[in-house]
Amino acid sequence: MQTSEAFSGLACVDCGTVYGADVSGRCPDCGGFLDAQYDYRDVVADGDWESFAGEASGMWAFEALLPFRAADAVTAAEGRTPLVDALRLADELGVERVAVKDEGRNPTGTFLDRGMSLTLTAADQHAETEDVEPLALATPGNAGQSAAAYAGRAGLRSYSFVPSRSAFSNKAMINVHGGEMRVVGGRYPQALDAVNEQLATEYYSLQEFTTPYRHEGAKTLAFELVAELDGQLPDAVVVPASTGELVVGLEKGFRELVEVGLADDVPPLYAVQPGNCAPVVAAFERGAETIEPWEVPDTICGELEVPTPAGGELALAALRETGGDAVAVSDDDILASAVAAAQHESIEVGVAGGAAPAGAWALAEEGRFDADDTVVLVNTESGLKTPDVLRSHLMGQGI
Repeated sequence: MQTSEAFSGLACVDCGTVYGADVSGRCPDCGGFLDAQYDYRDVVADGDWESFAGEASGMWAFEALLPFRAADAVTAAEGRTPLVDALRLADELGVERVAVKDEGRNPTGTFLDRGMSLTLTAADQHAETEDVEPLALATPGNAGQSAAAYAGRAGLRSYSFVPSRSAFSNKAMINVHGGEMRVVGGRYPQALDAVNEQLATEYYSLQEFTTPYRHEGAKTLAFELVAELDGQLPDAVVVPASTGELVVGLEKGFRELVEVGLADDVPPLYAVQPGNCAPVVAAFERGAETIEPWEVPDTICGELEVPTPAGGELALAALRETGGDAVAVSDDDILASAVAAAQHESIEVGVAGGAAPAGAWALAEEGRFDADDTVVLVNTESGLKTPDVLRSHLMGQGI
C-alpha cells in the first residue's frame, strides 16, 4: 500500500491496536472501528495554510492529512465545493453571516463522494495484491450512486443494496454508472441485512464505519471551511445527521487543524435529524453514550432515515466534545427550508440537506446564536436527488 508521508496507521477506537493500511475492515482483534492516525509534527510549516494545501484538485489538495497520495487517488475532483452566502437567511436568523457549504456540487451530488474517493483509492490499491471483488454496501441511495461511480472509475465491480423506497434518481444512476443493484423490500435496515443474506460470497465492504475511510474523507470539508473563511472558525456548523459519518468527520477535521496549528479551537457542531427518526437526538437529550434503535422510523427524508446509525456513539461524543447539540425538526420544516433555499438563495438543496436550515431556524428560536455569529449550514445533497419530493411539497400547498 502506497500511503502518504504523515500516515502512521489505522487505530481501533475500542482497543487501541494499530494496523497498517492493508487492513480493509474493522479491527481484527475486537471488531471495533478503525480510524486513520498521523504524525502531525511536520505537516504544516509555522501555521502556514499554503504549506498545508497542495496543488492537487478538489479535496486531494489536503493529501498531507489523508492516508494516500493524490498521485494514487481514485478521484473525480470531489471537494472544493463553494461556500455560498445566504443573505436573506442571515437576516431572518438574526446573525451576521450564514454561509451554505454546498456539497451538492460534488461529482454525484453528495458529500459522500469525499469518503468514497478515499475508500475506492484503498480498494484500488488492495486490488493490486488480492481479489477484492465484489465491492458491496447497503445504502439509502446516495452512497450507492457514489460507490458505483468511483468503483467504475477504478474498474471494479460493485453491488449496492437499496431499499425499495430509495429515490429513483439514485437507483437509475447506480446502473448508469455501471454498478449492480439489488432493490430490497422495506427500509434501510432491511437493505443492511440483505447484503450478507443475498451475497453468497466474500466481499469488500464499502459500508460506513466498516471501511475506515468514509468519515476520513468527510473531514476534508472542515479543512475547506476554515480555508474559505480565511483561517477563521465559524461560530456554529449545522449539519444533517444520518449514519454519523459527517458529524464524526467534521469533528476530526477541525481537531486536526488544532493539532497542526491552523486553528485555536473546534467550533460547536449541531446535528439535525427528522423528528420521526432521531436516534442521535434522543440519545443526546438523555445524556446517554449509546444509541437506542428508533423503533418506527417514518420520514420522507430517506437519506436521514437511519434508525441505528453505525457511527451514532462516535457522533454523540463528537457533539459533546465540540460543545454542540442535537435537534429534531419536522419533515414539513425540512421540506419548506429546502424550497426556501432554492427560491431565495439560488441554492438547490436536496431533502436531506434541508435539515440544516430547518435546524438552524430551530436553534435560532431557542436563542442559540449571537448577532455577530457566522453560521455554516452543510447542504449534503443536490436538489436534483429529490425534485419530485420537493415539488410534491409545493403541490400540497396548492402551488
